[in-house]
Amino acid sequence: MTSAAARTALDLTDSLPVPALEDFYRDLHRHPELSLHEHRTAGKLAARLAEAGFETAEGIGGTGVAGVLRNGDGPTVLLRADMDALPVGEETGLPYASEADGVMHACGHDLHVTWLAGAAAVLAAGRETWNGTLLAVGQPAEETGQGAARMVADGLYERFGRPDVLLGQHAAPGPAGLYPHAPGLIMSAATDVDIVVHGRGGHGSRPESTVDPVVTAAYLVTRLQTVVSRELAARESAVLTVGRIEAGTRHNIIPSTARIALNLRTQSEEVRERMLAAIRRIAQGECLAAGCPREPDVIVGSTFPATVNDAGTDAAVAAVHREVFGAGTVFDPGPAMGSEDFPQLAPGATPYAYWFVTTTPAEVWEKAPGAGFEEKFAAVPGNHSPHFAPDLSTIAPGVRTLVSGALAFLPVA
Repeated sequence: MTSAAARTALDLTDSLPVPALEDFYRDLHRHPELSLHEHRTAGKLAARLAEAGFETAEGIGGTGVAGVLRNGDGPTVLLRADMDALPVGEETGLPYASEADGVMHACGHDLHVTWLAGAAAVLAAGRETWNGTLLAVGQPAEETGQGAARMVADGLYERFGRPDVLLGQHAAPGPAGLYPHAPGLIMSAATDVDIVVHGRGGHGSRPESTVDPVVTAAYLVTRLQTVVSRELAARESAVLTVGRIEAGTRHNIIPSTARIALNLRTQSEEVRERMLAAIRRIAQGECLAAGCPREPDVIVGSTFPATVNDAGTDAAVAAVHREVFGAGTVFDPGPAMGSEDFPQLAPGATPYAYWFVTTTPAEVWEKAPGAGFEEKFAAVPGNHSPHFAPDLSTIAPGVRTLVSGALAFLPVA
């Protein structure tokens, strides 16, 4: 028997204005904005929320948007969409490709905003079918890990009330039409680390009179790869990536410093601390071996928390998704190495559920090399790729996932 939440969600989303939502998505995609610069995007979302009847505010935490719809007694359910784009030059060739040089919605946040706008409008129009309070949040600066904390610090909940449950979703590669859920850990923690190697600069023709920080940095990059492969047990999942190396100004100048930027992905605080200790030890050892005039600077930067779903909350959302989309569309993918700041929106121990919506067009998936799911998954354009292009056919289902998820907690009249 289908639950009341599933039946109501299907009824409310039966006549979605899909062409209008597609136009809204294309407009957002053409005009991407970087973290904490999402002014146009925020204005577009705020206008949609206000039009639907939400009490709406902008500028929360910088460029955040919130809209509240109070609809009688019942719990408060927060639906969240992140809004920021990435410093990636688009190479999709789409007719609605980014018009901003070097900036692209390469992570699907334009799709997230479209889903939220659609779900908010549907739930507002059908408010006679449910009771409670709906809080729609357009969050800035997810990519830099700043937005959620900034909105909370700026009084989001003092102004709109504390939610009883938080729901969020993310576009992901995979054949369009799947809704991966995990009842616990679903996204890993991330930590940025910068290392500054101090050498002694000089003329390129006289390296013997210098201490070359570039050579030391090169050794460091190689040696750091052993942290995961040789210092962690096989059961301990972690990733260490060197994302940037900077040194020098000209061909014949040995610089005085070299900078290395690292990113760590971990699934426990204990592993994170061990990796940080190893990075400090290796950096100090390599600089000592090279005869650097001073110890390196090892600077721990921004950190994303692990995203750990409340098991009961996620089970409730997964159950209604199975009813709405079919049992075979919902599965547990295990934890991903990607990271999110969504948990920082959860005050105290407020439960939340976070899931994925696969968005790869069918023809792209079918043509991808590989015999099985994992091989094709590795071959298709993923998040942060200049070729990332979600299928427009996922707009309606993405609205439906949020609507049905919300109705799993809002009492259905």
